[in-house]
Amino acid sequence: MHDQADYLYSNDRYVSLAGHPLNYSLLGILMGACAILMVLERLGLPTTLKLQFKGDVKRETRWLAQYGQAVSAIVAAALVWQLDPDPARRGKVIIALFAASFGAAIIGMLIKKLTGRVRPGHEQAGRFTGPSIRHANWCESFPSNHTASAIAMSVVLATIYPQAAATFWTLGILCAVLRYILDAHWPSDVLAGAALGYAMAFGMIRVMQL
Repeated sequence: MHDQADYLYSNDRYVSLAGHPLNYSLLGILMGACAILMVLERLGLPTTLKLQFKGDVKRETRWLAQYGQAVSAIVAAALVWQLDPDPARRGKVIIALFAASFGAAIIGMLIKKLTGRVRPGHEQAGRFTGPSIRHANWCESFPSNHTASAIAMSVVLATIYPQAAATFWTLGILCAVLRYILDAHWPSDVLAGAALGYAMAFGMIRVMQL
């Protein structure tokens, strides 16, 4: 039996809100892997690639690495507005989309300011320098905000439009992998961002009763 709060009354019938449950096992795996990698990174295990891309490859990878950021969120919202045939639903989807992607970025930034982790390739790389209110990109590595926003966007879109889930998940995962490949983050930063985005997306789906 489900509590009545687990249902939305729509079109003279109750529609289950429990159809899109948060996968706590996946969330736990992401957080556990993040913790293990962080320990290995602190022990000096070589985890960065230091690859260099040039020409079109560099431009295309940087484009994919921006998936989930402000412009792509606006484009995604415009497509939802134009293509979703349900006027009652599309407004909720757009709100969930913006709230999940931008909300994940805001929370991620607060964590960055509290932890102050040094990015790969810098002096004292991987060290947590502690709280700071000043902007210093070199020590704002944990978690990966690009990954958090990308995964948040993909989860919302893939959950509401499962027919295109493979595309949304591919974009989100590519963005996360590229943040690591481009040496912008440690592997644990990327996994932490993915966990944050995943949790934020399902939170917004629940709030908006989608």
